[in-house]
Order: sequence, then C-alpha cells, then structure tokens
Amino acid sequence: MRDKFWGGLSIILAVLGGFGCKTNLANIPVTNNNTAVSSVAPVPLRDTITLQQDSIPEWVSKKGPYQPARTLLSDLIHTRLKIRFDWNKQQAIGEAVLTLKPYFYPQNTAVLDAKGFTIQRVKLVSGTATKDLQYTYDNLKLTVKLDKTYTRNQEYKLLINYIANPNNLQVKGSVAITSDKGLYFINPLGKEPNKPKQIWTQGETEANSAWLPTIDSPNERMTQEFYITVDPQYTTLSNGLLVSSVKNPDGTRTDYWKMDKPHAPYLAMMAVGEFAVVRDKWRNLNVDFYVEPKFKNTAKAVFGHTPEMMEFFSKKLGMDFPWQKYASVVVRDYVSGAMENTTASVFMESLQLSRRELLDTNWDFIIAHELFHQWFGDLVTLESWANLPLNESFANYSEYLWEEHKNGKAAADALNLKELNEYLAEAETKQEPLIRYHYQDKEDMFDSHSYAKGGRVLHMLRNYVGDEAFFTALHNYLKANQFTSVELAELRMAFEDVTGEDLNWFFDQWFLKPGHPDLKVVHTYQNGQVKLAVTQQQDSLYTPVYRLPVTIAIYNGKEKKEHEIVITKAQQEFQFPVKSQPELVVFDAKQQLLGTIDHPKTEAELIYQFYNVDQYLPKYEAITKLTEKVNEPAVLAMIRSALKDKTFQIRSAALNALAKYTGSESEILFKELQQVAKKDQKSAVRADAVTAIASLNNPAVFEILEQSLSDSSYAVIAAGIEGLITTKNGQVAPKLKQFDNSTSSELLRALSGYYARFGNPTYFDWFLKNIEIVKGENLYFFTQNFGGFLMNFGPQVDLNKGIIKLEDMARNHETYFIRLAAFQALSIASDSEEQRKKLIEIKKNEKDPKLIRIYTNIPD
Repeated sequence: MRDKFWGGLSIILAVLGGFGCKTNLANIPVTNNNTAVSSVAPVPLRDTITLQQDSIPEWVSKKGPYQPARTLLSDLIHTRLKIRFDWNKQQAIGEAVLTLKPYFYPQNTAVLDAKGFTIQRVKLVSGTATKDLQYTYDNLKLTVKLDKTYTRNQEYKLLINYIANPNNLQVKGSVAITSDKGLYFINPLGKEPNKPKQIWTQGETEANSAWLPTIDSPNERMTQEFYITVDPQYTTLSNGLLVSSVKNPDGTRTDYWKMDKPHAPYLAMMAVGEFAVVRDKWRNLNVDFYVEPKFKNTAKAVFGHTPEMMEFFSKKLGMDFPWQKYASVVVRDYVSGAMENTTASVFMESLQLSRRELLDTNWDFIIAHELFHQWFGDLVTLESWANLPLNESFANYSEYLWEEHKNGKAAADALNLKELNEYLAEAETKQEPLIRYHYQDKEDMFDSHSYAKGGRVLHMLRNYVGDEAFFTALHNYLKANQFTSVELAELRMAFEDVTGEDLNWFFDQWFLKPGHPDLKVVHTYQNGQVKLAVTQQQDSLYTPVYRLPVTIAIYNGKEKKEHEIVITKAQQEFQFPVKSQPELVVFDAKQQLLGTIDHPKTEAELIYQFYNVDQYLPKYEAITKLTEKVNEPAVLAMIRSALKDKTFQIRSAALNALAKYTGSESEILFKELQQVAKKDQKSAVRADAVTAIASLNNPAVFEILEQSLSDSSYAVIAAGIEGLITTKNGQVAPKLKQFDNSTSSELLRALSGYYARFGNPTYFDWFLKNIEIVKGENLYFFTQNFGGFLMNFGPQVDLNKGIIKLEDMARNHETYFIRLAAFQALSIASDSEEQRKKLIEIKKNEKDPKLIRIYTNIPD
C-alpha cells in the first residue's frame, strides 16, 4: 500500500499544524536542509544520555496494549465466490463456498469475519448434497456450529448465501487508507456528471470481510475462484487469470477469475467498470493496464515501465516475478494512493493523465512500490500488523532502487532525503519502534515510520553488508518464506546466514527501538591530526545509544582519504593523521545514516564541498546552508554554477536560493533566470525559475510571469499564476480565462487562489463546477480558496448555495483532510450565528479520530 500522494499530503499535514503520520497514501513537511540542525547543547561525557524531560511524551504515554498475531483456530484453504451487484441499493449478493479445516486443534465450530451482512443461509456441502447448519451472527462475526468435531486432517465446505451492505458500516480508516468499508460503488445511479459508474474493493487492513465471508487476517492463506456477474458493458478484473467469460440468459455476463496460488485474504480484489484494457508483456506473462477509455492512448506512457521494472526486480532479487499475470487498474474516488492486491494493483485516478500533464508528472515511484509488494507483502506476508514494515519498508525502498537504476544515484539520493525529512517531521510528535506490538489501532501502523523510516533503515543495512550480501539475503528470505507469513526474526536470520555475523545489534536498535540518533559532530585540526568529536544527543530514556558504523572522508587538496569508524558511546573522539590542514571533513561520507547531524562547517568548507564532492546530498547541503549568504560573491558564483548541474533537484535548490538575492548583479541574474525559465528541459525547474523571478524586484517581472502562461507545462503556468498572486497583479484575469475549462488539478488550484483574491462574483459558478473536478491535495487548497472567495464576494453571490456545498463536504466527503478543508472554508465564508452552530454540530458529529483530535483544539 502506498498512500500515496505521501508527498502532497505531507504539505497538507504541515498546514494542519503538524498533525498526521502515505498516504498515499497517507505526514510530513519536506524541509530544505540536508541535515537537521540540533538545538540541544552537547551533554557531558558519559555512556548514557538522559536529558531533562518536563513530561512524558504523548507517544510514550499512549503506547497502546500488546497486539498479538491472530490465533488461527480454523484454516481457510479455498474460497469459491459467486457475486453480483445491486447498483441501486449498493449491495453485493454473494454465494461463497469456503473450504476449511481446523488449524491444529479439533474444532466443532467455525468463526468467520463477515461485516454488515444479511445472512440468508449457511449449509454444509458434501459432494452434491447440502445440510443446513446452525449459526449465530453479531454483524461482525459469523459463528457456525458444525455437524461434528473435525480434526486438522479433515477438510469441510461451508456454503453461505448473503447480502453485503458496505454502506451500513461505520467507516473508519487511517492516513494512508481513508476508509475501511471494503466495497465501493462509484456513481451507482449514474447521476454524477463526468464520472463513470464503477465498483472496486479495498481490503487492507481487514476490510475484505465487508463483502466476503472469510478469515480476515494477514497470517491466513487461501486460493480462490471468483465468478463475477455484471452487465455486459462492464469489464471486470480480479486476482489470477480470467478463465472464461459467459453470457447469461438474462443479458448479464459472468467472468470467472481463478487464483491458484495462495495469498492472504486482504489481498483479494475486484474491480468493475467501463475500462479500456491496454496490453503489454513481460517475458511470457500478460501485463495489462485498465484505464478509462479516454486515457487509453496515454496508459503506456504512465505505466509503460512496468515490464522493465519486473525484469529489474526479478534479476535484483534473483527470483522471478512469482505470479500468473500483473495488471494495474485506475479507479475513481480511491481511498488511498494505491494497493498491491496480488496480481492486480489498484491506483488512484491521478495516474490517468493527458499528454500535457505527462510533461510534469512521473508516477514510476508508486508503480514500483506496488510492484515490489508482489514479492514483499504478497508472496511473503507479515504475520501481524505489528510487522507492517516487512511489507511497507521494502516497497518504500524499491522506489530508491528503481530511481537509482533508471535515473542515477543522485536522483535516488534526492528521493532518500525526502523520505528522511518525512520521517523526521513525524518524529517530532511521535517516535515508535518500526516493529511495534503495542498500538491503539492497527491503522496507526500506516505512518512515516513504516514507510519512510523503514526504507531508510534498509538502505543503511544495504550499505553495511554490501550489495551482494544484501540481495543474496533478500533472495534467501523470499525463497525460504514464500507463501507464508513472517516476523522480523526471519529477516534477521536470512542476513545472518549470508553474512555469518550476529546482526541482533542492528535489528534491535533500528527495528525494535524508537527514535533516531541526534548527532553533534565537531572536527578540529592540530599537529598533523584531525580530531573528530561525536556526541549522541538523543534522550536515551526512550531512545538507544546507537552503534553507528560510518565513513569519514578527509579532503586534502585533490586527495580524498576515507576512514571507517564505529560509534558506540554517547560521546567519542577519533583521530586521523593528515599531511596538512584539510579543506574538508565529511561525516557519513556514504550519506546513508538515518538521523539528524549537526556538523558545523565554514563557508569555505561548504563551497569546497559543493565543487569537490560529487554527491547529491553534500551539494544540496552546501546550497541550502549558504542560501542566506547568496549576496556574497563566492557563494553567488557557486549557486549560479549549480544552475547547470546535471541533477534537476540541485538546479531547483539553486533557484530557491537565488530568489533571496538582493545584490548589485540582480539585472544579470534576472536574465539568467529568464533563460532557465524558458529553456530548462525539466518543467519543475522552469516552474521554480518562475517562482524565483516573482520574488525579485525587477520591472520585467510581470512580463516574464505573463510569458510563463504560454509554457507547455501546467506546472509552469501554475507557478506563473501564483507569481501573479505574490506580486499582487490583479489585472490579468482576462488572460487567465483561457484556462478556466482546464481539467488539470494543479492549474485549477492556482486559478482558485487568484480568483479568490482578484476575481469577481461571476466566478462563483466556476468554483462550484471545478470543486467537483479537482482531486487530492489540490482539492484541499481549492476548497480553502473557495472559502476565501465567499468571504470576499459572499454578499454578491448565492452565499447560501456555496455554504450548502461546503457543509456537505465537511460532513460527508470520503477523505478526512478534505472534510477539514471544507470546515476551515466554512469558518471564513460566514461569521453568522447560524454558521457557528453548524460548525459546532459538524465537530460534534465527526467520527474520524484524526479530525476529532484537530477539532478538539479549535474553539467554538
């Protein structure tokens, strides 16, 4: 699972005041610093650290009860399901035949998960004969009294006729997965314009039991046969292979999907809709992309690297893609970023792009993430949700592996920095072990610890043992545990078997303990020696004193010498012989450590570092730490040279720095930025150049911003519009009308900000139309801008109509942060007593614990 719009969601959650972990999913302001600077003073020399605490951190006091793996009394062997749908009632009518046996101990009852069903009958199946069985049902569990006591060697079959009522369930969810009702009808009555009718499922964590009687636990395994009956215009997708498609006498069609390799019940899936199926191949396997028909011509441009990814991962792991086929389907109103159902991943609609949108957007990271899950999560599955990082950390790290393979190490390291900052932002309010058996709710596991921190921990493990040992151990781990469920110990033992080393120290401190190292590093030179003092500043009351193998690089002129050290104490000193005073000392020269590092360097050292250390992170650090000195000639020269760097993220960092320039060369610099805004091949860099230009005091700014509106990239146009807002140019609304009918969420978000400030009452209908079109994090900002528009123009428009729309979103939108945006928009759209009462009622009726926490801090 990848919440996927993790990156965009991070911005939103920062806006929410630090609340959050994807989420997609599903967390995290991204900072501009390569290394976070600690404000904690160095502690006295000792081997343990305990800093003064005013109170116990909330994440400690709310630890939660012990959450064991589910005890399996019965073992689900196979599921045979016949299912059809009532679109009007949003129900699924199912007949399931479950093959079970006692897991070990004899059993005379079977307990199944079945949420919100209408149970019609339960029978024992023996050959062609059936026998009614007694059962009890409490709307969550179906307990069936069997005809006798069965032993672990005796299989039996239960036939269950039922109606699934997913909309009757109380909806919960997480940051990564915003709803857990399992089965979703999209536009079921066909009344929503420009939205197709679809049905799809979302099983993680334990939501498939909302449409399928099962044992809904990750440590269970089943094979399956699904017979899906639909009207003939619809295409279906499910796990495994499509065996047959048969027309029925009533005009419907039944598609028979067979999955003959066992997998966890939460990975079962169905999707129904009017999809175009774009075919591809990997070796002899089908690789298919299911999209809405109007996007069939760009599906391969979005998903086309999938076969190459399958080949790359298969070779890297020494284990071929393990399933019968692979399909990707894009659906509307998805409750996450994507989900790795076995052989058939589901993706949010943001992956349906026009040719023009493809200029700005690459979804390879989320495609790689879900694909890697087919090994880590689907083939080898976590035993309990406490072990979620055994799924998500690997999928997260696959994004690094693919980026490294496809675009080079610098691009991968840029991604790694983003992941580090996501985790560090969350760690300010929450620090947990990666593998955590204590939590309040299993959904709490879907956070930046399981994703971002976990991926970085695997990166450190790879750097420590080396590539050959790392991938050999992963191969052995997969081979030994395929089609089973695992805990952390299996992974550790796989690495120990390969390396011959006891790695308990690594797995204990990084997987089983909370927190991260917070390092103060100081280097000095005297008498032919470089002395390096390292202090671990984290509070060891809750966080360990770490064992940290790191590389130190010392630069003398053009000569570079590396030294391997191991930090094991709260404060240590290391000495290295050198010929003369070095130009630079780089701590963690492999740039792999997860933690915060405060290593003071002079301006001269940072400039030397930029020109001589050919790695992304040191270059990025030099730019960001010298941004405030951009007016100084040597710094300006360095940052201007960064505009020509091969890594586009470095070029963007340079532009962000140059936006702060106020010196005498502003005219020359302005012309350079103009050229970047016009000619850089990367649209993100052109957009950053436009943003930088908007911040400069130059008479030609307005001309450049208007020129940006002609760019081929929506991102650049959006940057231009936002620049016009920044410069308070309210005279260009007529020129922006050409974009009013765009379907680009990014562009519509930017327009909404402009029209909220400089529009007029005639844009009221434009807001109402496009609030139905904008998606994801862009909708968060669009909705807030609508509130600003109503605040500015409310007396001149149908204010009540706008408030009704926002109120409906604040109460009913399926995504919690959109409900929050609507609530915030309502609070500024009107200050009437009636409005205040509505806001109080909305807060009172909110069921999502994430929003309840936020609303608790908002006064009535």
